[in-house]
Amino acid sequence: MAPGEVATLHIRGKELKLPVLEDSFKNIFVDTSKLHPTTKICTYDPGYTSTACCESTITYIDGGKGVLLYRGYPIEQLAEKADFVDTAHLLLYGELPHEKQWKTLEEELKFHSTVHEKLIDFYRGFKSDAHPMAMMVGVVGAMSAFYEPTDGTKWRDPENARKSCVRLIAKLPTLAAMAYKSSIGQPIVYPRNDFSMSENFLYMMFSKKNEVWKSDPLLTRAMDIIMILHMDHEQNASTSTVRVAGSSQANPYACVSAGIACLWGPAHGGANEAVLNMMAEIGDVSRIPEYIKRVKDPKDNFRLMGFGHRVYKAYDPRAKIMRTITHQVLAHLKLVDPILELSMELERIALTDEYFVKRNLYPNIDFYSGICLRAMGVPVAMFTVLFAVARTVGWTAQWLEMAMEPTPRISRPRQIYKGAIDRDFVSLDSRPIQARL
Repeated sequence: MAPGEVATLHIRGKELKLPVLEDSFKNIFVDTSKLHPTTKICTYDPGYTSTACCESTITYIDGGKGVLLYRGYPIEQLAEKADFVDTAHLLLYGELPHEKQWKTLEEELKFHSTVHEKLIDFYRGFKSDAHPMAMMVGVVGAMSAFYEPTDGTKWRDPENARKSCVRLIAKLPTLAAMAYKSSIGQPIVYPRNDFSMSENFLYMMFSKKNEVWKSDPLLTRAMDIIMILHMDHEQNASTSTVRVAGSSQANPYACVSAGIACLWGPAHGGANEAVLNMMAEIGDVSRIPEYIKRVKDPKDNFRLMGFGHRVYKAYDPRAKIMRTITHQVLAHLKLVDPILELSMELERIALTDEYFVKRNLYPNIDFYSGICLRAMGVPVAMFTVLFAVARTVGWTAQWLEMAMEPTPRISRPRQIYKGAIDRDFVSLDSRPIQARL
């Protein structure tokens, strides 16, 4: 594309020249940033599905081809060959670490995995049946009260920013495990420096006082892969939330807390939890035909959770990897579980039934991760929490990229206003009785 190429917009007798931009894959973008306020013309894009909100070098998705890249590396290669530290370093700093860098980051993550004792007191204040995600939103947001700097402008200092990102990545597994232990009334388990990140998370989740906990290499590797697959996914709802919060120069802990709140929704990070709830509703393999019939009925609003994807119109590359890991875990644990049997039959139907295949309704990563995590003993309420632990790596990388921009701009979307205009105030005794909205 030639430098200076423009798109021409003709509207109501005006001709406007808009700069044309390209990304690394030759995707075309029309720069509309100067339309308002100089012209009083805005674009309308509900959900921002056709709007680029930033320039980034971190993650790229081609939904039509089923491609996901972290800093240019295919997710398949990272899931097969990398570990948690490799991938976290790649997303944060742009390159895979050499041996010394790998050891440095690993040591930093282990050093920062413990949390302030007063922060632990927060967990004692929650109700015993509080959802772990509710705890995470509150505790992560409160981290800024415990870790310097207190001056908001200093968060953008490169070393303060980097250290904050490492703290968040290191402490989220600890805080998540504490949320789980608190929710079931068990004593909190502190992290161990002789374990890897994924191994430590499993230890803090499942070890019990006065019992010897043994690490399972296959489950540890499965957790590592689950973490890698969930670390980043371009400008999704929660990542965009982190960037919007960060655009006001809010501290990174507040920004990640906002991301966690957004992730909690069943249409986003809560989807894997919704998959298991759907399985419980179906209940038995014998009832699957009834629910498949409902899916195909255009008059029925029922939909199978964990099938299809907003971005991917081919098979989600993460789901292919997750499918393999899920079957390995199931074979390794030799579990007999009606819900797991039901899910495997749903998978078979989705991969062979013409209705699903034609519409690209493949099982997605939420479908397989829900099954895998259940098999590993992770309770349903913790599914989204684990997602947040992994996605914190991507959130902090995205926040760091934005915070280091020379002139970051605060986010300020426009709207199409359809409300009333030029109304005169009416005193209380003169207002007509009308139906409440």
